Amino acid sequence: MASEIWTEKYRPTIFSELIGQEEIVKKVQSLTNSLNIPHLLFAGPAGTGKSSLALIIVKELFGKNWKENYLELNASDERGINIVREKVKNFARTKSLGNVPFKIIFLDEADALTPEAQQALRRTMENYSATCRFILSCNYSSKIIDPIQSRCAIFRFKLLENKDIKKILDKISGMEKISITPEAEELLYEGSEGDCRRVINLLQSTSSISPLINAELISTIISSAKPKDIRVVLDYALSGDFQKSREKLLDVMLKESISGQDVIKAIQKEIWNLPVEPELKVKLTEKTGETEFHIVEGSDPFIQLQSLVASFVLAGLGK
Repeated sequence: MASEIWTEKYRPTIFSELIGQEEIVKKVQSLTNSLNIPHLLFAGPAGTGKSSLALIIVKELFGKNWKENYLELNASDERGINIVREKVKNFARTKSLGNVPFKIIFLDEADALTPEAQQALRRTMENYSATCRFILSCNYSSKIIDPIQSRCAIFRFKLLENKDIKKILDKISGMEKISITPEAEELLYEGSEGDCRRVINLLQSTSSISPLINAELISTIISSAKPKDIRVVLDYALSGDFQKSREKLLDVMLKESISGQDVIKAIQKEIWNLPVEPELKVKLTEKTGETEFHIVEGSDPFIQLQSLVASFVLAGLGK
């Protein structure tokens, strides 16, 4: 709960504060200023500013009265057809308060709506377009049915880059009086993988321990395999020493409490730094993907990872 409050504290309130999505912000701001807003579909990874932009639009349109003209629903919690038929329709059919001729309904995680609910939503969007605009947020637009996509202006958000994360860290460190070393900033970016919300949560976790945030502190909080440890595992494997590679892998997973899927991700990244032929890197990446699929399907992670290490050993021996 504390992390949610902290994240909310740094949610942008005006268009210029939204970092990393400049092209989208420019287009949406133009639509908002002209009061010519169609239904909107925001698609992209988590923590890239979709919900924040929806809130900015509403606050820019309605000012102090934004709460009376705004309905936010998380479709992953309330995703049945009854929600669309009752809650959404009842809100959409009433006129807005103020000079703006429409209300805003924001459906977060809309790709979790059932197919039946999406069909009902499609008719609601059509019937009440005079009094209501919909903003849909999702991770994968392909999970939204085509009739809804055709009714929306689609904006695709991208993961934040290192420079964008640095701007956010500089803002927070200045407001909270904390110091972040350059090495820690780099680790925060790697740990977040371009997710702003995750950066803020990681920063909160570490700042509660010390106001001076260094790389060692970040490594303690981030539950991920260290690249140098994974490199040792792979180097042993490629040299043909399966036993040492297996022992190091077990050591990484147990001592660092790293899950099989996190190890797979680390291996996949490290493959491209190995001193082997590009064709072999492609084959090893393919084998890594197969192993990850088996783990997701419920196979024992350590057995699957041992099988993957064996593949690296055979590759190192030229077999």
